[in-house]
Amino acid sequence: MEFLGSTLTATFAHPSPTPPNFLPAISTMASSYKNRFPHYSFTHRLSLPWRPSTYYKVASYSPTLAPLSRGAEGPCRNRMLPFISNRTTLFTRYTPDDWYRSNLTNYKESESSRHNAERLRVDTSRMIQDKDQQTRNTQSDTTKNLGERVNDIGFWKSELIHELDEMIGETNALTDVKKRLERALAETEAPLQVAQECLFHREKRMGIDLIHDDVEKQLLTEVDVIKSCQERMRQHLDKAIAQLAADRAVQHELEKDLSDKQTAFRIDDKCHHLRNTSDGISYYKGVERIDATISVPESWAKFTDDNILRSQSERAASAKLRNDIENLLVVTANEMWNQFNTVNVAFTNRISETGDAKNKIQMHLAKTLQEIFQTEMAIEAIRKAIRDKGAPLKVAQTRLDERTRRTNVELCRDTAQLRLVNEVHEIDDTIQSLQQRLRDAEDTLQALVHAKAMLEHDLAVKSNSLFIDQEKCMGMRKSYPSTLRLVGYS
Repeated sequence: MEFLGSTLTATFAHPSPTPPNFLPAISTMASSYKNRFPHYSFTHRLSLPWRPSTYYKVASYSPTLAPLSRGAEGPCRNRMLPFISNRTTLFTRYTPDDWYRSNLTNYKESESSRHNAERLRVDTSRMIQDKDQQTRNTQSDTTKNLGERVNDIGFWKSELIHELDEMIGETNALTDVKKRLERALAETEAPLQVAQECLFHREKRMGIDLIHDDVEKQLLTEVDVIKSCQERMRQHLDKAIAQLAADRAVQHELEKDLSDKQTAFRIDDKCHHLRNTSDGISYYKGVERIDATISVPESWAKFTDDNILRSQSERAASAKLRNDIENLLVVTANEMWNQFNTVNVAFTNRISETGDAKNKIQMHLAKTLQEIFQTEMAIEAIRKAIRDKGAPLKVAQTRLDERTRRTNVELCRDTAQLRLVNEVHEIDDTIQSLQQRLRDAEDTLQALVHAKAMLEHDLAVKSNSLFIDQEKCMGMRKSYPSTLRLVGYS
């Protein structure tokens, strides 16, 4: 451009010949760079994209300036065309100014084309560098985002693993407590059966001993306490079963979420480590138009956070239920053992009272038997006394009968007569008194025999009550389960 308007020099008047390897400017040949760099052409085209076909097409027409090179179809190489001089054709030729102006125009177009080509090359080089840098920056940002994503997934995965471990531990702990509760509930059947059998056996008491005593009251209380404990255990067992179902459901959700996180972590970690030189990379045309996402980062994080919060809530409820069951086992064991001891104390007191009554009855029975023996001896003595009075009475009556045979005045009411009469009356009174005493002694003996029978019956009743309370009931109650078994430990 700096030669515009200046005088012609030898350089422009006689331009140097074009070098044999000269190629036309790229800017003048639009077909040489249009659609030359598609992303798939490098592996399919064998021709070089920087060798435009236009040059060769132009060059193919340049030999037309030499008609002698046309070969056999053209005129002979040694034959000259006739020169026809026609002066009228001189008026149709160009002037030297036209020729110089044409050259200048060509020079200017060439310079403009070269300038445009140079500017295009510089812009293209700068664009390539900018696009390369932009591509590297974009890829770096994408890699950074993938790394952050991998870190986020790793964080939530660690949180899920921690919560899943905690939930598995809590589920196992609740399962163990549930098994203990089931064993404790099964252990309560034996004490309940013992208490009911004790009540059944005590129904076999006889007579006056069939009373609603403190032992029976405490046994009924023990049955109520055991049934109340069983009812509470069953309620907590149902709660434990429901809580275990909820814990396993939450554990399933955590495991499913963790499995998804592990898959996503493996995929994103693989994507994070992919480089331009990595194996396995390929073209997937149109993949950028596919949007298979179903969540955004907020909903994605909230989903896992909700799972963890739900797990923590269920785990807290499970821990509370587990503590309630632990406390229930201790409370029910203490209640049953306290009532068991109360019943045993009542049995002990009742057995002691019955034993004392039995001992007193035996003592009174022994005394009664002794008195019966003595009364029988007294009766025998009275009978002997009555029999002994027969001979004196006979003597006295015989004397009076003999004295009635006295004659005349000899029938005198003398002192001997009076004494004999008094003797007969005294002996009769004595016999009557002895007979009355004999009847009284016999009545007393009958009373003693009746008392003996009553004492013997009462002694049998007390012995039966002692056998029931001491042998049967207390014998069964020796097999009462220990505290460890009542709280569920085997």
